[in-house]
Amino acid sequence: MNIKPPASPHLQAGSLAMPLSLKINGRQYNLQLEPRVSLLDALREYTGLTGTKKGCNQGACGACTVLVNGERINSCMTLAMQYAGKEITTIEGLAANGSLDKLQRAFIEHDGFQCGYCTPGQICSALALLMEFEKGMPSAVSPDISAEKFEFSEQEIKERMSGNICRCGAYVGIVDAIRSVMENSAKNQIHETVHFYTGR
Repeated sequence: MNIKPPASPHLQAGSLAMPLSLKINGRQYNLQLEPRVSLLDALREYTGLTGTKKGCNQGACGACTVLVNGERINSCMTLAMQYAGKEITTIEGLAANGSLDKLQRAFIEHDGFQCGYCTPGQICSALALLMEFEKGMPSAVSPDISAEKFEFSEQEIKERMSGNICRCGAYVGIVDAIRSVMENSAKNQIHETVHFYTGR
């Protein structure tokens, strides 16, 4: 898919844009970008995928969280050029065939948002949390980091979601939404999710 970049302050007089191919939500985007354009700005300004939000633009709030090869990153803190050949998943890539992803549905059912600005980053981060937990990755509050399995507790959820700020304070609903998905999903279903978003 060839995308013609719009007029942008990122392309200033005398600057050199370079060709860059990004795979986003299973589609290939062929762009012309300056090397200094962040992944966040590439998504929002050059591909039309505006679901990923710009909050602090300093890596502190988590509103810009996306998945790269199944791992969450703050897209405002990384350069688009770093992700050629990687599998990038944004909030737009979670729904399939017109149906919301189970995490998206859970956030609605449990009132996991108010204004909704941080919600795309919250959901992408929550998906990564589920995949990390399924892989047996410990957190800072895991009582035994050598254990093969961890209790999926409220404390674990809060620690693993601590990089995503909700200024409206919808944290109770966010925790409930994540817990409901974990409790209602068999392990093989979560593994299928891991495969879907990472291609592995």
